[in-house]
Amino acid sequence: MVEINISEVVAEVRAAFDRYNRAVDDNDVAVMNEMFWDSPHTVRYGRAENLYGSAEIAAYRTTRKTKIERSYPRTVITTFGRDFAIAWTETCLKGSAALGRQSQTWVRTDRGWRIVAAHVSNMEAG
Repeated sequence: MVEINISEVVAEVRAAFDRYNRAVDDNDVAVMNEMFWDSPHTVRYGRAENLYGSAEIAAYRTTRKTKIERSYPRTVITTFGRDFAIAWTETCLKGSAALGRQSQTWVRTDRGWRIVAAHVSNMEAG
């Protein structure tokens, strides 16, 4: 049976998750690209784009030009064993009434924890 939420693994994934989201907020393209698995199998569905492969994801990153200010009211990270995790988070963009939602699938690679799949969407505040 796979062990769920080994405390040190959850802490590792949380650190990677926080590093990635700081990079998104700061528009640090190099770190954003680093945190995705460098593979044609990586997938990212965004608010208005579907990206297949790390090359498409990296190209998309160059279109963002500004930093953003977000809060993270709720985040759930669940790890399965020592090498696989999922992260779900709600985000609030300053000045927007919409609730942002992110899901990420994380895998431990030889280069550390990397996002292998991600989905971003908004939900209108209600």
